[in-house]
Amino acid sequence: MNTATQTFELKRGQNGSSLEPGYFARRNVWDWLFAVLVIAGAVWSFMRYSPAMDVYEKAILVGAVPAVIWLGWFWRPLRALMVVVAALSLLAISLYQTPEGTANLARADQVFMLKYFISSQSAILWMSVLFFMSTIFYWVGMFTRAGNAFESLGSRLAWVAVTLALVGTMVRWYESHQIGVGIGHIPVSNLYEVFVLFCWMTAAFYLYYEEQYNTRSMGAFVMLVVSAAVGFLLWYTVVREAHEIQPLVPALQSWWMKLHVPANFIGYGTFALSAMLAFAYLIKQSASESRWYKLAPLWLLGIVLCFEPIVFRTSAAEKGGSYWFVYFGISALIVATILFGRRRIAERLPSFEVLDDVMYKAIAVGFAFFTIATVLGAFWAAEAWGGYWSWDPKETWALIVWLNYAAWLHMRLMKGLRGTVAAWWALVGLAVTTFAFLGVNMFLSGLHSYGEL
Repeated sequence: MNTATQTFELKRGQNGSSLEPGYFARRNVWDWLFAVLVIAGAVWSFMRYSPAMDVYEKAILVGAVPAVIWLGWFWRPLRALMVVVAALSLLAISLYQTPEGTANLARADQVFMLKYFISSQSAILWMSVLFFMSTIFYWVGMFTRAGNAFESLGSRLAWVAVTLALVGTMVRWYESHQIGVGIGHIPVSNLYEVFVLFCWMTAAFYLYYEEQYNTRSMGAFVMLVVSAAVGFLLWYTVVREAHEIQPLVPALQSWWMKLHVPANFIGYGTFALSAMLAFAYLIKQSASESRWYKLAPLWLLGIVLCFEPIVFRTSAAEKGGSYWFVYFGISALIVATILFGRRRIAERLPSFEVLDDVMYKAIAVGFAFFTIATVLGAFWAAEAWGGYWSWDPKETWALIVWLNYAAWLHMRLMKGLRGTVAAWWALVGLAVTTFAFLGVNMFLSGLHSYGEL
């Protein structure tokens, strides 16, 4: 082969031509081993639990196999995550078994591993502690010379927290089936359960972008919203004893819930992620400003964080009021830290282009799944209430959220929306989404009133 031919072949390979290995050819032995494990796990689950499944659940199990394999191949850290979660969940289930071969939930207070680590409540409490610790280490990394080491530790703690959140979810699913006939359900049915879902989904999406862009400094801002959700989760647990597993209300006794709610919270999680990166963008932009009105993002954060304790303290008969005073103090500390350390923070944050790109990609992913969730919700409504759309407050605000992000993406793709306007719009989007998620439950009534605070 002459030099010209070699050069041509080299260019063809660099341009991604037929010389590049195919998708399956790029799989290594660990990829195929993971695929075998997933298929084996699905077969075992079908053989063991198929009598308790309806036809829709069996279809979901079959459809989950290629989806899970693809996810593990798409982002390889998920392989280890899923294997560890499966192993710990199965360990917890085995520890609930008595010598007679029956399950006994009382063992959650008798067996060491269940009591302190992998019963559903223990795992979720560990998740909460680890997300708080992760947030602290990310922020310590912002202001110390050994910033990379602290941020790396924060990232690893976030991974462990996600793992325990998933273990808690899986074990809670099993526990619900042991309480009584007809009570078992996927744990996405109330605010307690969906806040756990929100926490680990938001963190998992962030960890993906962290690896893709090879920067951990964004974690300080993203983990703030995760920690805020954990704070609400702990308060709600105290006020409502929400960790107790309850039977589903009739409207939720549908297989649509298994699809609609997770899709919805992929949207909520990525919208929250994009808003926190928008906030980081604005802080980086205003780092050198001393005029008070140029620090509007900080004052806005302060107002929101101060307003939140007032709102939630007056709900639920003012239970847990002292908790919100502590929350207020921590919030004031966060605002002061960002205010006085904004120049150092700006130096640590990635470029404006990276923040803007991750913000866009997070919104794009969230919008796609939120659209799917809205369509699925319409089908669910038709089954439960006899109509696809009833202009219920929750439905109306879901439409507002959808229109907001549809407009954002339209302006981005058609008009080149970038920078400050895009960041402020993403922040407004989080406010709209939060009201659709929580505000409607607190202040409005309707067909979705079963989710009230």
